[in-house]
Amino acid sequence: MGERPARAGTLLLLRHGRSTTNAAGRFTGWTDVPLASEGVHEAERAARLLARDGLLPDVVHTSLLRRSIRSADIVLAGLDRQWIPAQRSWRLNERQYGALTGRRKHDVRAEAGAGLYDHWRRSLHGRPAPLPAPDLVRLRADPRYATLRPDAVPAVESQADVTARVVPYWADVLAPRLRTGAVVLVVAHGNSLRALVTVLDGLDEAGVQRLDIPTGAPLRYDFDPDLRSVARGGTYLDPGAARAGAAAVAAEGHRLPLS
Repeated sequence: MGERPARAGTLLLLRHGRSTTNAAGRFTGWTDVPLASEGVHEAERAARLLARDGLLPDVVHTSLLRRSIRSADIVLAGLDRQWIPAQRSWRLNERQYGALTGRRKHDVRAEAGAGLYDHWRRSLHGRPAPLPAPDLVRLRADPRYATLRPDAVPAVESQADVTARVVPYWADVLAPRLRTGAVVLVVAHGNSLRALVTVLDGLDEAGVQRLDIPTGAPLRYDFDPDLRSVARGGTYLDPGAARAGAAAVAAEGHRLPLS
């Protein structure tokens, strides 16, 4: 057997650029929506940040949703890396928000109250009402989920449920690739990336509640040979912009969006 590299590879996490429903202040979940024009610009800027730091991915992983795939395509085009292998998985999809899907966050907070809204949106175990049955039937009939058992396409998820489906992807797919020393890019969603960070940093429930992932902000993780993160929380390539973006995510629903 060959020797392990002195350091494991580099993991690059990127939440897709701002989508049309992000801009409208709505819960999106597994609904397949496009990027807003701002989201395209965010993905282009993410590519420039990666190029600046010499971070050229060897492989890219995305969800099955177009806002993730499109963001990855823009980033790879900006890096002239469209040719690298791409792997897509439902395990990287956004959280299934159930009956909240499509609703304006401001309206939900006004109706449910701040406490329940925050519990549903940011806690580890909060779970709103499930997706209505006709909507769930349509989602389970989507050809991109044809190979899954019907019960693998959820009617609703808590953040703990998202973490449970992301953990096998980390253990079986991402971690083995990182052990080869590769640069691995994951372009996914706010809550699937919160789940990955939960695993990488060993977050407790309070840590999960405080964690917000901004759109279009590359987050770098480096590892020792045992695949332990060198820096807890990773390193944003533009820390100032990431802090502002995370604060904006935390404030969603507290006021009506401008658009």
